[in-house]
Amino acid sequence: MQEQLRTNRQILYDLASRYLEPLPGCFARLIYVAGLRNRTKDFYEHPDLSLVYRPEAVHQALAACHEELFERALELPLIEQKQELIQYLQASGQAIPEDNRKCRELFQSWIPRQAPDYLKELFQSNLQTLCELLHERRSKARSGK
Repeated sequence: MQEQLRTNRQILYDLASRYLEPLPGCFARLIYVAGLRNRTKDFYEHPDLSLVYRPEAVHQALAACHEELFERALELPLIEQKQELIQYLQASGQAIPEDNRKCRELFQSWIPRQAPDYLKELFQSNLQTLCELLHERRSKARSGK
């Protein structure tokens, strides 16, 4: 048990120092870790960490990290969530989908499967609101208002 905890800590340290710290902000880190989940197998995988650690240990550490980053993102005030989302979109070159359904699908992939339903609903509500605000902002910029 103690060896497993030590291994998880080392995996998280390696993940944070090599892969997460260079990313700009909480949303970028959340989305990065969410992208490590193989949705068909519902298993977290990391190509480099899996070379050093057992795949099951990597999965457990990444699942815990995904939950932690998800909760940290939710702890941010909505205005900071908006800034983080804009920062992520600008850095990645992505645009918010015009269609609200596609927005929901995109945000759904960022949510850890094991998160409580009430947090999932809060996250989706926050990001749906942010999506609408960004669409409104873009519309105003296009119309010159």
